[in-house]
Amino acid sequence: MAMSKSANTYNRQNWEQSEFPILCQTCLGDNPYIRMLKDNYGDQCKICERPFTVFRWCPGAKMRYKKTEVCQACAQVKNVCQTCLLDLEYGLPVQVRDNMLGVKDDIPKSDVNREYYLQNMDQQLAAVGGTEVGGTVGKALAPSHSLSRLARTTPYYKRNRPHICSFWVKGECKRGEECPYRHEMPTDPDDPLSQQNLKDRYYGVSDPVADKMLRQFSESTPASVPDDPSIMSVYVGGVDEGMVEKDLRDYFYQFGEISDIHMVPKQKCAFVTFSTRDSASKAVDSSHNKLVIKGRHLRILWGKSQAHAPAPGSKGGLKLAPVPGLPESLPPLPFDPFNLGANQQRDGSTPSSHPHPPPPP
Repeated sequence: MAMSKSANTYNRQNWEQSEFPILCQTCLGDNPYIRMLKDNYGDQCKICERPFTVFRWCPGAKMRYKKTEVCQACAQVKNVCQTCLLDLEYGLPVQVRDNMLGVKDDIPKSDVNREYYLQNMDQQLAAVGGTEVGGTVGKALAPSHSLSRLARTTPYYKRNRPHICSFWVKGECKRGEECPYRHEMPTDPDDPLSQQNLKDRYYGVSDPVADKMLRQFSESTPASVPDDPSIMSVYVGGVDEGMVEKDLRDYFYQFGEISDIHMVPKQKCAFVTFSTRDSASKAVDSSHNKLVIKGRHLRILWGKSQAHAPAPGSKGGLKLAPVPGLPESLPPLPFDPFNLGANQQRDGSTPSSHPHPPPPP
């Protein structure tokens, strides 16, 4: 690619120069003292093919170096990270987000039309200071229960790990511990998730990761209603330490009167008991796979009846493992309804005693 000032292939006025990249928390890493290498016009954008400022950095210890792949104009149009091309708000592939929001891609594919479209988008983003999302995605971004259910709320730093060493897989790697790649066997070499295309991920077309997520979402079933009419409790899973009883009460009170809320911090769950069965049914139907409190997606299911729960060790119950070091259970006592063997000694003999005198006449 020609980079001289006299080159006519590219319009230097549209070349992009920036001071900091647009990244998600996962790609940025957990290191607060990160150092970046900045290269003005170091590469062309993988989408619009315009030269832009490339940033390169290491997100953490024992992680691979990462760099920006697309320019900021293309990232702002789709509201995606410049490196992984995942949505910045939900952490999901573009295909999943557009499918849930009903957004249709309107970015031209041809060179001339795409250049004209991006020039107009640059003017719109410059008018708002570059802090808002442009294009049809910016108009369609709205709270969605389906997106909140699929969204990744915490960074996934394993995505920054080095790639698998192909020489080690073939048994030919001689670097040992100094090898910057992972010495692990691939789980499935023919996995379609390993054959991702950057442009397909950006445009939201034929993305294997998105296809898998949408398939799992479509196969999800609603919460099953228990047959026991006495069950009026709702199971709430995924409760973290920062969530208190008041947070649950403030949400569930809209469905009816709450008789009790039992928090189980060790299991990271809670049980909300309503006064009526109808209130519990409304809470489950309205909150199943939809509830998000303090940025966390909570799992809502019906509670289970404790009255008919089998005892441990019985049929259908939980079989407890024996504790090492304790004696075994004692054998059952013989049937002795009249307690005739109360005076028997341990060896089975009867202690000596004087005969009782005869009863008086």
